[in-house]
Amino acid sequence: MKIAVLLKQTFDTEAIISLDSNGQINRQGINLIINPYDEFAIEEALRIKEKHGGEVTIISVGPPEIQDAVFQALAMGADKAVMVTDDALAGTDEYGIALVISKVLGNQEFDLLLSGWRAIDDGSAQVALRVAEILGLPHVNVVTRLEIEEGKATATREIEGGYEVIEVPLPALITAQKGLNEPRYPTMKGIMQARKKPIKKLSLDELGLDTAKIHPKVKTTSYFLPTPKPEGKIIPGGPAEAARELCRLMREEAKVI
Repeated sequence: MKIAVLLKQTFDTEAIISLDSNGQINRQGINLIINPYDEFAIEEALRIKEKHGGEVTIISVGPPEIQDAVFQALAMGADKAVMVTDDALAGTDEYGIALVISKVLGNQEFDLLLSGWRAIDDGSAQVALRVAEILGLPHVNVVTRLEIEEGKATATREIEGGYEVIEVPLPALITAQKGLNEPRYPTMKGIMQARKKPIKKLSLDELGLDTAKIHPKVKTTSYFLPTPKPEGKIIPGGPAEAARELCRLMREEAKVI
Protein backbone atom coordinates (compact mmCIF):
# COMPACT_ATOMS: atom_id res chain seq x y z
CA MET A 1 0.00 0.00 0.00
CA LYS A 2 1.29 3.45 -0.96
CA ILE A 3 0.50 6.12 1.60
CA ALA A 4 1.16 9.86 1.27
CA VAL A 5 1.19 12.10 4.34
CA LEU A 6 0.93 15.88 4.26
CA LEU A 7 3.24 17.64 6.69
CA LYS A 8 3.39 21.25 7.83
CA GLN A 9 6.07 22.78 10.02
CA THR A 10 4.68 25.06 12.75
CA PHE A 11 5.78 26.98 15.81
CA ASP A 12 6.30 25.00 18.98
CA THR A 13 3.10 24.90 21.04
CA GLU A 14 5.01 26.49 23.95
CA ALA A 15 6.48 29.32 21.86
CA ILE A 16 5.87 32.88 23.05
CA ILE A 17 4.61 34.85 20.06
CA SER A 18 5.53 38.51 19.61
CA LEU A 19 5.34 41.07 16.82
CA ASP A 20 8.29 42.97 15.37
CA SER A 21 8.45 46.71 14.63
CA ASN A 22 6.73 46.13 11.28
CA GLY A 23 3.77 44.37 12.86
CA GLN A 24 4.85 40.96 11.57
CA ILE A 25 5.28 37.79 13.61
CA ASN A 26 8.77 37.70 15.09
CA ARG A 27 10.30 34.32 14.19
CA GLN A 28 13.64 34.90 15.93
CA GLY A 29 14.45 32.17 18.43
CA ILE A 30 11.19 30.27 17.79
CA ASN A 31 11.50 26.48 17.84
CA LEU A 32 9.82 24.81 14.85
CA ILE A 33 8.11 21.42 15.05
CA ILE A 34 5.92 19.08 13.03
CA ASN A 35 2.32 20.22 13.28
CA PRO A 36 1.01 17.97 16.11
CA TYR A 37 -2.05 16.82 14.15
CA ASP A 38 0.22 15.85 11.26
CA GLU A 39 2.21 13.72 13.71
CA PHE A 40 -0.93 11.66 14.31
CA ALA A 41 -1.23 11.23 10.53
CA ILE A 42 2.40 10.11 10.23
CA GLU A 43 2.01 7.61 13.07
CA GLU A 44 -1.18 6.19 11.53
CA ALA A 45 0.56 5.80 8.17
CA LEU A 46 3.40 3.89 9.83
CA ARG A 47 0.97 1.59 11.66
CA ILE A 48 -0.90 0.85 8.44
CA LYS A 49 2.40 0.13 6.69
CA GLU A 50 3.44 -2.22 9.50
CA LYS A 51 0.15 -4.09 9.20
CA HIS A 52 -0.34 -4.17 5.43
CA GLY A 53 3.13 -3.45 4.05
CA GLY A 54 3.87 -0.68 1.58
CA GLU A 55 5.55 2.70 1.50
CA VAL A 56 5.05 6.03 3.27
CA THR A 57 5.89 9.27 1.47
CA ILE A 58 5.99 12.63 3.25
CA ILE A 59 4.92 15.71 1.27
CA SER A 60 5.69 19.20 2.55
CA VAL A 61 5.55 22.70 1.07
CA GLY A 62 7.34 25.73 2.50
CA PRO A 63 10.71 27.39 3.08
CA PRO A 64 13.96 25.35 3.10
CA GLU A 65 13.87 24.93 6.89
CA ILE A 66 10.94 22.50 6.58
CA GLN A 67 13.66 19.91 5.95
CA ASP A 68 14.10 19.61 9.73
CA ALA A 69 10.49 18.49 10.18
CA VAL A 70 10.71 16.24 7.13
CA PHE A 71 13.84 14.60 8.53
CA GLN A 72 12.04 13.90 11.80
CA ALA A 73 9.21 12.20 9.91
CA LEU A 74 11.75 10.05 8.08
CA ALA A 75 13.40 9.20 11.41
CA MET A 76 10.01 8.09 12.73
CA GLY A 77 9.88 5.55 9.91
CA ALA A 78 8.62 7.17 6.70
CA ASP A 79 10.39 5.91 3.56
CA LYS A 80 10.91 9.04 1.48
CA ALA A 81 9.84 12.66 1.12
CA VAL A 82 8.98 15.30 -1.42
CA MET A 83 9.67 18.95 -0.55
CA VAL A 84 8.49 21.93 -2.57
CA THR A 85 10.48 25.04 -1.74
CA ASP A 86 10.35 28.20 -3.80
CA ASP A 87 10.70 31.90 -2.98
CA ALA A 88 7.50 32.50 -4.95
CA LEU A 89 5.56 30.58 -2.29
CA ALA A 90 6.01 33.42 0.22
CA GLY A 91 2.62 34.96 0.91
CA THR A 92 0.53 32.32 -0.80
CA ASP A 93 -2.60 31.06 0.94
CA GLU A 94 -4.36 27.73 1.48
CA TYR A 95 -5.60 27.71 -2.11
CA GLY A 96 -2.06 28.03 -3.48
CA ILE A 97 -0.58 25.43 -1.12
CA ALA A 98 -3.35 22.96 -1.98
CA LEU A 99 -2.74 23.50 -5.69
CA VAL A 100 0.98 22.79 -5.27
CA ILE A 101 0.35 19.62 -3.24
CA SER A 102 -2.20 18.45 -5.81
CA LYS A 103 0.41 18.82 -8.53
CA VAL A 104 2.85 16.72 -6.52
CA LEU A 105 0.27 13.99 -5.89
CA GLY A 106 -0.83 14.06 -9.51
CA ASN A 107 2.63 12.84 -10.49
CA GLN A 108 2.62 9.76 -8.24
CA GLU A 109 0.45 6.82 -7.30
CA PHE A 110 -1.04 6.51 -3.83
CA ASP A 111 -3.74 4.46 -2.15
CA LEU A 112 -4.29 6.63 0.90
CA LEU A 113 -3.70 10.29 1.75
CA LEU A 114 -3.35 11.27 5.41
CA SER A 115 -3.07 14.67 7.06
CA GLY A 116 -3.75 16.43 10.32
CA TRP A 117 -7.20 17.99 10.34
CA ARG A 118 -5.78 21.45 10.97
CA ALA A 119 -2.52 23.27 11.65
CA ILE A 120 -2.01 24.83 15.08
CA ASP A 121 -0.59 28.09 13.70
CA ASP A 122 -3.33 29.43 11.42
CA GLY A 123 -6.07 26.94 12.34
CA SER A 124 -7.68 27.23 8.92
CA ALA A 125 -8.27 23.47 8.41
CA GLN A 126 -8.48 24.02 4.66
CA VAL A 127 -5.45 22.64 2.83
CA ALA A 128 -6.06 18.89 3.06
CA LEU A 129 -9.74 19.14 2.13
CA ARG A 130 -8.94 21.48 -0.76
CA VAL A 131 -6.45 18.90 -2.05
CA ALA A 132 -9.13 16.20 -1.87
CA GLU A 133 -11.57 18.39 -3.79
CA ILE A 134 -9.02 19.21 -6.49
CA LEU A 135 -8.13 15.52 -6.93
CA GLY A 136 -11.73 14.31 -6.63
CA LEU A 137 -11.02 12.13 -3.59
CA PRO A 138 -13.59 11.05 -1.01
CA HIS A 139 -12.60 12.36 2.40
CA VAL A 140 -13.40 11.92 6.07
CA ASN A 141 -12.43 14.67 8.50
CA VAL A 142 -11.34 14.65 12.20
CA VAL A 143 -10.95 10.87 12.46
CA THR A 144 -10.19 9.15 15.79
CA ARG A 145 -10.13 5.55 14.53
CA LEU A 146 -9.19 4.14 11.14
CA GLU A 147 -9.32 0.66 9.63
CA ILE A 148 -8.08 -0.24 6.15
CA GLU A 149 -9.35 -3.47 4.58
CA GLU A 150 -10.08 -4.73 1.06
CA GLY A 151 -9.70 -1.44 -0.77
CA LYS A 152 -11.78 0.65 1.60
CA ALA A 153 -11.31 2.83 4.68
CA THR A 154 -13.63 2.68 7.67
CA ALA A 155 -13.25 5.84 9.72
CA THR A 156 -14.74 6.77 13.07
CA ARG A 157 -15.15 10.31 14.27
CA GLU A 158 -16.77 11.96 17.26
CA ILE A 159 -20.04 13.82 16.86
CA GLU A 160 -22.23 15.51 19.43
CA GLY A 161 -23.54 12.81 21.71
CA GLY A 162 -21.79 9.88 20.07
CA TYR A 163 -19.73 8.58 17.17
CA GLU A 164 -20.10 8.43 13.41
CA VAL A 165 -18.65 5.59 11.29
CA ILE A 166 -18.03 6.32 7.61
CA GLU A 167 -16.83 3.94 4.91
CA VAL A 168 -15.14 5.23 1.75
CA PRO A 169 -13.35 3.54 -1.15
CA LEU A 170 -9.63 4.04 -1.68
CA PRO A 171 -7.87 6.20 -2.65
CA ALA A 172 -9.24 8.64 -0.08
CA LEU A 173 -8.17 11.44 2.24
CA ILE A 174 -8.38 10.94 5.99
CA THR A 175 -7.56 13.78 8.40
CA ALA A 176 -6.35 12.92 11.90
CA GLN A 177 -7.76 14.17 15.17
CA LYS A 178 -6.20 13.85 18.61
CA GLY A 179 -6.97 10.40 20.00
CA LEU A 180 -6.30 8.52 16.76
CA ASN A 181 -3.00 7.23 18.18
CA GLU A 182 0.07 8.16 20.21
CA PRO A 183 2.95 9.23 17.91
CA ARG A 184 6.25 7.42 18.42
CA TYR A 185 9.58 9.08 19.10
CA PRO A 186 12.39 8.63 16.57
CA THR A 187 14.94 6.06 17.72
CA MET A 188 18.68 6.43 17.26
CA LYS A 189 18.50 3.73 14.60
CA GLY A 190 15.69 5.62 12.88
CA ILE A 191 17.69 8.84 12.93
CA MET A 192 20.71 7.15 11.36
CA GLN A 193 18.55 5.50 8.68
CA ALA A 194 16.82 8.78 7.89
CA ARG A 195 20.10 10.25 6.67
CA LYS A 196 20.08 7.75 3.79
CA LYS A 197 16.44 8.13 2.77
CA PRO A 198 15.63 10.08 -0.41
CA ILE A 199 14.26 13.63 -0.21
CA LYS A 200 13.15 14.98 -3.58
CA LYS A 201 13.23 18.78 -3.75
CA LEU A 202 11.06 20.53 -6.32
CA SER A 203 10.47 24.11 -7.44
CA LEU A 204 7.30 25.56 -8.93
CA ASP A 205 8.88 25.49 -12.40
CA GLU A 206 9.55 21.78 -12.09
CA LEU A 207 5.89 21.25 -11.19
CA GLY A 208 4.73 23.32 -14.15
CA LEU A 209 3.29 26.08 -11.97
CA ASP A 210 3.91 29.81 -12.25
CA THR A 211 3.31 32.47 -9.62
CA ALA A 212 0.09 33.60 -11.29
CA LYS A 213 -1.52 30.22 -10.63
CA ILE A 214 -0.81 30.33 -6.90
CA HIS A 215 -1.65 34.00 -6.42
CA PRO A 216 -3.37 34.23 -3.02
CA LYS A 217 -7.13 34.63 -2.86
CA VAL A 218 -6.88 35.83 0.74
CA LYS A 219 -4.44 38.41 2.10
CA THR A 220 -3.52 39.00 5.74
CA THR A 221 -3.65 42.74 6.37
CA SER A 222 -2.40 42.83 9.97
CA TYR A 223 -1.56 40.81 13.06
CA PHE A 224 -2.39 41.66 16.66
CA LEU A 225 -1.92 39.98 20.01
CA PRO A 226 -4.87 39.33 22.34
CA THR A 227 -5.43 41.85 25.13
CA PRO A 228 -3.59 40.69 28.27
CA LYS A 229 -5.87 39.45 31.00
CA PRO A 230 -5.97 41.74 34.06
CA GLU A 231 -4.48 40.47 37.28
CA GLY A 232 -6.81 38.68 39.66
CA LYS A 233 -7.97 40.24 42.91
CA ILE A 234 -7.74 38.77 46.39
CA ILE A 235 -10.69 39.80 48.57
CA PRO A 236 -9.75 39.93 52.27
CA GLY A 237 -12.04 39.49 55.26
CA GLY A 238 -14.35 36.83 56.61
CA PRO A 239 -16.74 34.80 54.44
CA ALA A 240 -19.73 37.11 54.81
CA GLU A 241 -17.72 40.29 54.27
CA ALA A 242 -15.82 38.82 51.31
CA ALA A 243 -19.08 37.60 49.72
CA ARG A 244 -20.60 41.10 49.95
CA GLU A 245 -17.49 42.65 48.40
CA LEU A 246 -17.41 40.02 45.66
CA CYS A 247 -21.05 40.74 44.76
CA ARG A 248 -20.30 44.48 44.68
CA LEU A 249 -17.32 44.00 42.35
CA MET A 250 -19.29 41.69 40.06
CA ARG A 251 -22.09 44.26 39.87
CA GLU A 252 -20.16 47.54 39.70
CA GLU A 253 -16.84 46.64 38.05
CA ALA A 254 -17.30 43.41 36.10
CA LYS A 255 -20.99 44.27 35.42
CA VAL A 256 -21.94 40.62 35.12
CA ILE A 257 -24.84 40.80 37.59
